[in-house]
Amino acid sequence: MIQKIGVIGAGQMGNGIAHVCALNGFDVVLSDIDQAQLDKALKTVEKNLDRQTHSKREDTRISEADKKAALARIHPVVGLDHFGDCDLVIEAATEKEEVKVQILKALCPLLKADAVIATNTSSISITRLAAATDRPAKFMGMHFMNPVPLMQLVELIRGLATDEETYRSIKELTEKLHKTAAPAEDFPAFIVNRILLPMINEAVYTLYEGVGTVEAIDTAMKLGANHPMGPLELADFIGLDTCLAVMQVLYDGLADSKYRPCPLLVKYVEAGWVGKKAGRGFYDYSGEKPIPTR
Repeated sequence: MIQKIGVIGAGQMGNGIAHVCALNGFDVVLSDIDQAQLDKALKTVEKNLDRQTHSKREDTRISEADKKAALARIHPVVGLDHFGDCDLVIEAATEKEEVKVQILKALCPLLKADAVIATNTSSISITRLAAATDRPAKFMGMHFMNPVPLMQLVELIRGLATDEETYRSIKELTEKLHKTAAPAEDFPAFIVNRILLPMINEAVYTLYEGVGTVEAIDTAMKLGANHPMGPLELADFIGLDTCLAVMQVLYDGLADSKYRPCPLLVKYVEAGWVGKKAGRGFYDYSGEKPIPTR
């Protein structure tokens, strides 16, 4: 029975996961290496919960008491030393395999024997990450979509060694969080990003080759394909560094040239223009309204 949940990483995914877990009655230990990031995460959670108290949609609206109770259930900590009584720990660190492996190796000795570990990776092999732990049978992928409080889907990915009990307990948890589970096989980028990221990469190629401007490409896909957000705007929202990391996993893992990351995407990441979180990507976010950078 999962009652207490640890979340590693207080970035945009980690704070969203902490938010939905706490709102649905679970005690949450939210960990990061940086106190300032934890403070920022708690402010974000409070702002998002506040937004829900004023929601016009009845199915998403919460009371002031719900908001206060959820905030009280989140316990921010620096480092990994406070996970000893957690039933489940969800790793939501940066999308770099070497970082995740390092965290998992340090985490395992601190956990109780029956604790389950899930990773929120959007693309990396679950089987390979599981092999870095002392409990591959109790390890699996639990890939939330961004922004976590609003998006309904969670991809559930078993590694080669994941046992049935682990899968069943994570599926039950997903339902308790009022999310919809989509089982996916352990192949590079799973379902959503296997389809979504090559589309974004192709949009960057379309910009790179001068077929259209940033504004034209996003307008074309919003009005021509009825997408709620253009692909370049979406890339900025996801983070261009994350987009590049997923494309690299697809390119390395499937050895197919159609997954080659666009050189312009690489150039933007090299410049540090990684999207909304950096204030600049395919759009400049320094003013009142985002302005295309190309």
